[in-house]
Amino acid sequence: MDAPARHTNSSEAPHVLVRDEGEVRRIVMNRGLQRNLLTFEMMAALKAALDAPDARVIIVAADGPAFCVGHDMKAMSSHHGDPDGGSAYFTDLFAACSDLMLAIATARQPVIAEVHAVAVAAGCQLVAACDLAVASEAATFGTTGVTYGLYCSTPAVPLTRTVPAKHAAEMLMTGDVVDAEHAARIGLVNRVVPAERLVEEAAALADRLAGKSAAVLALGKHAVQEQAGLPLAEAYARASRAMVANLALADGREGLAAFGQKRPGRWTDA
Repeated sequence: MDAPARHTNSSEAPHVLVRDEGEVRRIVMNRGLQRNLLTFEMMAALKAALDAPDARVIIVAADGPAFCVGHDMKAMSSHHGDPDGGSAYFTDLFAACSDLMLAIATARQPVIAEVHAVAVAAGCQLVAACDLAVASEAATFGTTGVTYGLYCSTPAVPLTRTVPAKHAAEMLMTGDVVDAEHAARIGLVNRVVPAERLVEEAAALADRLAGKSAAVLALGKHAVQEQAGLPLAEAYARASRAMVANLALADGREGLAAFGQKRPGRWTDA
């Protein structure tokens, strides 16, 4: 599959382009001229596009010279002159961002970030929030807010759940931008590929996931998230309940039958 042309878009362009390719929904942030800022409109469009009941896998990609550079700092600065110093605006902004990240976490489908270029601040948060990420060799990542006097506290939520604590702390405290190979070493992305192979590699990963039981993946994604913050004994209890529930699924029973008969599973997603 050829990589899409990277170009800028006018302010009248739709915020996202959505294409359903078989069982995979591809969501492309389409405000390249604005470097795909996470404005209220962009976040609402992304969240709406994540509602894809017929898709088995979702890919989040972007057009333009950046994957996503986070929130609109100029707009944020302009609200410091509000009577409340911008507090109401900032509260609404970060609530909308949190809602988007939670929509990714609670989506039934695996969500893959396809990162072709720079992803910083809330753009890095978006990558960390996705279940999986494939990056171009040209991609870069950073939680750069501290450089401008704004600690990336909300990006820290998925980042600290994705990469080891000291790597997360270094990114958050220095604001340094790291290359794709470093991001792969610390676990922020799953793999790094040449730019010309990025779309193909993300699609191949999506196709592999689409071949699994959607019901099993949804159950497992939810269970892993739930147990992550629990004490060890409670985590095992929660995971054990998930295994029992999994085996009660039609696809759980089919999987055992397929294993015994040495054949591929025939999934009904139930």
